[in-house]
Amino acid sequence: MASTLPLVEPRIKPPLDPDFRPLALANHAFLRAARESGQAVPLRIALERGGGAISVFETECFASDAPRAAENLPYAERLVKTLLWAGGGWRVVVGGPPEVGEHIRRVYAPGGAQAFDAEFMGGVYEQPFTVQVCAPEEVPAAREAAVAVGRHLEGCRIGFDAGASDRKVAAVVDGEPVFSEEVPWDPRHQSDPRYHYDGINHSLKRAAEHMPRVDAIGVSAAGIYIANRVMVASLFRGVPKDAFEAEVKDLFLRIQREWGGIPLEVANDGDVTALAGSMALNVSCLLGIALGSSQAGGYVNEEGNITGWLNEVAFVPVDLNPNAPADEWSGDRGCGVSYFSQVAVIRLAPAAGIELGASQSPAEQLEAVQELLAQGDDRARRIMETIGCYMGYGIAHYADLYDLRHVLILGRVTSGEGGSIILEKAREVLGTEWPELAARVRLNLPDEATRRVGQAIAAASLPALS
Repeated sequence: MASTLPLVEPRIKPPLDPDFRPLALANHAFLRAARESGQAVPLRIALERGGGAISVFETECFASDAPRAAENLPYAERLVKTLLWAGGGWRVVVGGPPEVGEHIRRVYAPGGAQAFDAEFMGGVYEQPFTVQVCAPEEVPAAREAAVAVGRHLEGCRIGFDAGASDRKVAAVVDGEPVFSEEVPWDPRHQSDPRYHYDGINHSLKRAAEHMPRVDAIGVSAAGIYIANRVMVASLFRGVPKDAFEAEVKDLFLRIQREWGGIPLEVANDGDVTALAGSMALNVSCLLGIALGSSQAGGYVNEEGNITGWLNEVAFVPVDLNPNAPADEWSGDRGCGVSYFSQVAVIRLAPAAGIELGASQSPAEQLEAVQELLAQGDDRARRIMETIGCYMGYGIAHYADLYDLRHVLILGRVTSGEGGSIILEKAREVLGTEWPELAARVRLNLPDEATRRVGQAIAAASLPALS
């Protein structure tokens, strides 16, 4: 979406993307200008999710009669977009200058610029998506609903991680992995849900071969799952709607029955990412970011619980460049999936002077770049440095939403030397642009084995044994 927010040039430029204009820098510059003008007024935004949970974000903007009041509209639009995909919600309440709320109502109406987001959120929460405009003092109070999850390690368990380019499985006995395997697959382009069902069961059976019994199964997968039912998931985007309703929504319930009704839990892969980091590092206030076929995110709060937020950071905008890449699902520009995943590696390869085989799968294209990096190829290194720059500015943006003390970066893009390069560059960005944030937040990489199958192992801990 075109923006009238001033584009702020980063002090640390991504080597292969000189036109990158971080949203975090623009937001911070906007707020400084509003406060220094003496014409700042409150802007409060509430989002209501399922079960009556409400999150409230408090910020400021220019008063309606301020010379730069027009900047309020793109600021608020990108903010609401960010809050929806980070927190989730079917009702948005905008308390501030009335023209700001009315703008949000227009862009999220049918036919509006963000109609995709409104339709998506309405479908997730099975409620008509609405935008309410009011005064700041009329915005409802926050009502969060954090819940405990996972950390069960006793017994013989299977952890399954359903990625878009490969599926990972681990057999775990009393907290110790005894087997792990990755199998390439292509679920997003398959119209027959039997492909997904058979692939998942094949991996589960492979893991079961390495244990005397199976006590529980935990599943990590991109998408939104309620009571182990598939509500929305990009893995099944190729399945026609009628087949999705008939065969996909209850797919994991059918698998559970096939496995004798043993405990089975399905969780969003982002939440499992955060859980994996929290368990490995024994810390809280942790944001996990998985750079895989897409981008996954999850957050564990100070009590070590997940928050009930959506954490679909793949669709959180991070770049205000009007020519930023558009993601293939929502069509919006500058969103995380194009910067923190194998999509970014493949997109940056031509700029680096690397020609990838057109017949290769995305996973094979990523591996080709990683092989060049392992051979010391400077072109491949510049790709990872560029992603590292993105990451530094992205973390600063996420820090405006989450109480961050730790960030764990994992996923197949971070395998090999790439992860260290990304982390080093992200630290450079934070130290240069936000030294106080750099001192407060620790950036972490798990070891190589955990980077590759950590989510599958953490997923195994999801179900509680009866």
